[in-house]
Amino acid sequence: MELRDYTHDAIELLKALIATPSVSRDETNAANLIGRYLDRWGLPYGREGNNLWVGCPDWDNNRPTVMLNAHLDTVKPVATWTRDPFTPIFDGDLLYGLGSNDCGGGLVSLLQAYRILLHKPRSYNLLWVASAEEEVSGQDGFSRVLPHLPNIDVAIVGEPTGMQPAIAEKGLMVIDGYADGVSGHAAREEGVNAIYEALDDLVFLRDYQFRKASPLLGPTRMTVTVVEAGTQHNVIPDHLHFVIDVRTNEYYQNEFLYEFLRKKMKKCRLEARSFRLHSSSIPETHPLVQRCIAMGMRPFGSPTLSDQALMSFPSFKLGPGDSSRSHSADEFIRISEIEHAIQTYVQLLENY
Repeated sequence: MELRDYTHDAIELLKALIATPSVSRDETNAANLIGRYLDRWGLPYGREGNNLWVGCPDWDNNRPTVMLNAHLDTVKPVATWTRDPFTPIFDGDLLYGLGSNDCGGGLVSLLQAYRILLHKPRSYNLLWVASAEEEVSGQDGFSRVLPHLPNIDVAIVGEPTGMQPAIAEKGLMVIDGYADGVSGHAAREEGVNAIYEALDDLVFLRDYQFRKASPLLGPTRMTVTVVEAGTQHNVIPDHLHFVIDVRTNEYYQNEFLYEFLRKKMKKCRLEARSFRLHSSSIPETHPLVQRCIAMGMRPFGSPTLSDQALMSFPSFKLGPGDSSRSHSADEFIRISEIEHAIQTYVQLLENY
């Protein structure tokens, strides 16, 4: 088979995936579809929940392992789509459809690169993994399949990066904040207003800047994104709830930041939803990153989260498409981007 044949197979699978809704936590049909294509191509696979993986037939536990990973789930389509998000539509070099860019293009490109590399000499094991629930960082996604996978030495994650290596990625921590007051009639100035109780703490969260900035990821940032209080105009609110979105660089662990913020609150109490999504990075000196640089690519730091946050081994993002198209109306991928990605993955991993 030639590169154009593998590109054709990639596009056929991607079209089928677009036409198979796979919003996070509802990916069963998409996982079944991928399984049928793997059977068609003679690739025995494992499955845990809606996560699938394929190892190379010449597996040798004495060799290092390279994992190729991308996710099969999508976000819900936004209301401003001008096309049916679940109908693949071609317009010249463009293929429109939900998940085409994030992360279907990377998923199918990595799979075709895997197929090509099976027929080339390798000094490493090759593992392809399609993970579920990435868009919601769900427990039934990569975290669920990881215990079933062999030891992994390095991973390429096929998120849309314009085929430039994202060698660092910000972490995420979501914190719920609460303030309490006492209800009363607004006309009589009774009670204790929970909104006013929270004001000083909200101002602190707005103004505080973390000192350590990363050359690749910039500063750690926190943003209050939700505030809920009150029931009607004449009742003093006795409860306020807010949400903080915290994006960490490699200098700050989630657990440390949570304790720091908790101690800074004057009236509010905080509860972190999870600490598991840490910032991740791979040294620029890693041989695969150095190969990327030798091929003319430029490493950078990514502000967006991926399954990298759940990987304890070195990893970096490298995939077709553009992150700015993700989660947007009329999402698309270019056919030429997929062909270029397959070619680039193979060139990167040949003779590695």
